[in-house]
Amino acid sequence: MSFNQEFDEHGAWRKQFALRLKLMSEWLSDHDLLEAGVRERLDQLHAQVKNDKIMVAFVAEFSRGKSELINAVFFAGYGRRIMPASAGRTTMCPTELGYDAEIPPCLRLLPIETRLQSKSLLDWRNSTAKWERVDLDVNDPQQLARAIQKVAEVRRVSRSEAAALGFWNDELPDDNPPVGADGLVEVPKWRHALINMAHPLLKQGLVILDTPGLNAIGAEPELTVSLLPQAHAVVFILAADTGVTKSDLAIWRQHITGLADGQATRLVVLNKIDTMWDALSSPEQVQLQVASQRTDSADVLGLSPRQVIAVSAQKGLLAKVSRDDKLLQASNLMELEAALGSDILGQRRQILGAAVASGVQALRQETGRLVHTRARDLVEQVQELEGLRGKNTGVIKQMRLRIEQEQADFDASGAKIQAVRSVHLRLLKDLFALLGTTQLKTHVSALGRALKQPGIKLGVRRAYGNTFEHLRSDLLRADQLATEIQSMLEGSFKNLNAEYGFSLQPPTPPQLTQYLKDLELIEKSHLQYLSLGNALRLAQPEFAERLARALMSRLRVVYETAVNSVELWNKSAAAQLDAQLRERRRNFSRRIEAVSRIQQAASGLDDRIRELQSQQAQLNLVDAKLAELTGQLLAAPEDVSAEAVTA
Repeated sequence: MSFNQEFDEHGAWRKQFALRLKLMSEWLSDHDLLEAGVRERLDQLHAQVKNDKIMVAFVAEFSRGKSELINAVFFAGYGRRIMPASAGRTTMCPTELGYDAEIPPCLRLLPIETRLQSKSLLDWRNSTAKWERVDLDVNDPQQLARAIQKVAEVRRVSRSEAAALGFWNDELPDDNPPVGADGLVEVPKWRHALINMAHPLLKQGLVILDTPGLNAIGAEPELTVSLLPQAHAVVFILAADTGVTKSDLAIWRQHITGLADGQATRLVVLNKIDTMWDALSSPEQVQLQVASQRTDSADVLGLSPRQVIAVSAQKGLLAKVSRDDKLLQASNLMELEAALGSDILGQRRQILGAAVASGVQALRQETGRLVHTRARDLVEQVQELEGLRGKNTGVIKQMRLRIEQEQADFDASGAKIQAVRSVHLRLLKDLFALLGTTQLKTHVSALGRALKQPGIKLGVRRAYGNTFEHLRSDLLRADQLATEIQSMLEGSFKNLNAEYGFSLQPPTPPQLTQYLKDLELIEKSHLQYLSLGNALRLAQPEFAERLARALMSRLRVVYETAVNSVELWNKSAAAQLDAQLRERRRNFSRRIEAVSRIQQAASGLDDRIRELQSQQAQLNLVDAKLAELTGQLLAAPEDVSAEAVTA
């Protein structure tokens, strides 16, 4: 199955899940089960599936056919090239292709001069004023390709300006661009490009990252310490006629090898095998040459040969456009698409499926507790009323007075419950302080000062080590504090359950230690810039400052994710307590109302008991339906149709 077909299936599952979730939300609302904690879980599940993105990053040195490969795999349906893929340099700036329904189809370009200002790339993404915008007509392939051609634009600048922008270093002459007869050098016109278009795959959550060559990658640290680590798959492209060159190996070692410890799938594409199709050689001889090049490339990169796929992107694109099945088979493009589908989507489905299963289980527990509370109250009411059979009006009046006294005592206990909230919030405040932006800036600022020191930065590795040691210490302390809060909740909830007959259960606490792995990956991605080989580049104040900004941006994302998990845990605990308090107050009102009706009519007792028993039967049906609906949320799309969800 091709990547496109696999992705279609993945998109269909996401849409079906969202529909089931919507219908379940309506059903819960109809049955008065949509409490704040339940709504929070539903919103989280909906956002988790709706906003799930799969980023595939294409990385290569210049002229490896990277943009042509993107055209062949994703955009052949347009019947022409969409990404610029002519001879020589094409994509000159990192280019992201994705879809946001709230933004019209457009190309947005961030001028290269923004590197001179003290804002991170992430900050610029949220500041639209500086971006140049070009509207796209997705129904006009020619206009689309012509507009996107702008990502290949360059500027000619003086060497001093090129140095300020990060493209020239007198100490590294081999990495510098050639100087023209006019004394100027060529640099990219744009720092970053964002393409928003309603391509079917992009609409389903695919994000494509097209990166420029080695010099451009090295000059933009935020690309390697932030964007690439977020990719779910990295496709590294080589040329079949050259194999692994020195610059290829530099990109691989400096920017890709470290991603192996993350969740990214790595695929190597040996492109341009059509250059080896020789009329003087038999097909068997050509196959042997290709196989040999695959093996050699795998050995150099430290991979198994099966991770190196030999293709011809150009012939694959031509074959798709001309519907030439024989040429498509010879291009081997479908093998790459199958690998992308099974490796990337298979892994992503597994991760998303586990997250969704955990969320659905939490949703089931949250709603199940509400149903259980109501069922217990009904049992108590039936038993209470059964005890009134044959009793005189004085006994019934006495019961009413007892219920009213219980209600008054319960209302007076608010101070005790408020004390539980107060301790909980005080501990939470300390926890949020450890994970807050202020604390994060404090730790990173010392590193920033070390990076901004002029000249060779001999102590910067130690400064990095100290910074990440402080961050890890804070995270471990935050996790310890979360454990203390959980213990406090367990004790408090146990006391409240015993005293008031509640069925409170502390929600699963956030596993903050999982973010230690994120810190490790961020630290590792930065270490490449602290080697002796990068000492001269790091000596440039502008580059060092960009590196510090990139680090802060990446850490902020991790810490915001951690804070969100703590907030969800807090809301779940608070919402659960609020729900049971509300149910208890409703229960008092129902009991007093029932006794009042019995006092007014002799037949009221039996009628009320039958009414409660009917409610019990209905509640049993609700519980069964709840199990059915949550089960459907976990089912595969081919196993359950959305129409099975009924009110």
